[in-house]
Amino acid sequence: MSNTIQLSQEQNRILSIDFFRGLTMFLIIGGLDGLFDKVDPANSNAIILFFKEQQSHVPWNGLHFWDLIQPFFMFIVGVSMPFSFSRRWDKGDSWKKTFHHVLIRCFWLLTIGWAISSGPTTSNFNNVMAQLSGTYIIAFLFMRKAIKWQLLVSFVLILVSDLLYRYWPVEGFNQAFVAGHNFGSWTDMLLTGSIDHGNWVPFNAIPTSAHTI
Repeated sequence: MSNTIQLSQEQNRILSIDFFRGLTMFLIIGGLDGLFDKVDPANSNAIILFFKEQQSHVPWNGLHFWDLIQPFFMFIVGVSMPFSFSRRWDKGDSWKKTFHHVLIRCFWLLTIGWAISSGPTTSNFNNVMAQLSGTYIIAFLFMRKAIKWQLLVSFVLILVSDLLYRYWPVEGFNQAFVAGHNFGSWTDMLLTGSIDHGNWVPFNAIPTSAHTI
């Protein structure tokens, strides 16, 4: 036990962050979303059906456990950022040099996000990696601000997003709570030329930046 603790201290690891990051990645790539589909319907019961439902995204209105995975991912990235950048600044890196590093990392996040897209459109922002390229920059810009400013920015991002959805005037995309006919779908159409992405839209990167901040 003492050797394990010493190793953790030498590597300057934080167990809670590593655990939550590992759990989130396991949930993303572990195939749990399809696990309960393998159960014979004849053997299904209320408990199995409940877990099966929770391992899928709500098509539009509602919340399942599976809908929390992306916010989890954004959150753990934000939690890790101060520790990562503090080490850089302790070594003498300037803010400008660190920001250059952030831009390069975001470029690769976006490139990977585009590369792993399963749809015909390669330049979309509808998956976690591509959206993280935006939230990462936003979170970094406010990381050294006081907590009150971080909270204020987070609430403003969410509030502005809500207002845009509610009051967007473009005909055909002015129905805030109708799938495919709202501001988010308009941005999807503008950037990718399609709204056929299962209601996952590029603009989600703006309000979800609050999770990373």
